[in-house]
Amino acid sequence: MKTSSLHPSNNRFCLDILNPVRQWLDQFEVQDSKIAHRIATLIPAQCPFERDITVLGHKIAHIPPLCKLNPLYEQLVGLRFRALCYLADVCGEDIGAYI
Repeated sequence: MKTSSLHPSNNRFCLDILNPVRQWLDQFEVQDSKIAHRIATLIPAQCPFERDITVLGHKIAHIPPLCKLNPLYEQLVGLRFRALCYLADVCGEDIGAYI
């Protein structure tokens, strides 16, 4: 009996439906300053979900950054980095506003 699994630890069969998107993001070359600005604006420099919950000045809970749960996190961070490098190195622009 042949079984299949979507779990990555199964060595016989692994279906990664996001792999084409990962490859596309990894291979995307930033070649336009407008696109580079848009990428740098849309992808945040740090995880926006991390929060400390305080009541009456006392920290009662901490919500850790959830960005690393995003299966495309590494590719998006890499794309943002390439966009910023393009703006700084090729266009000679100051990227301080994006950092």
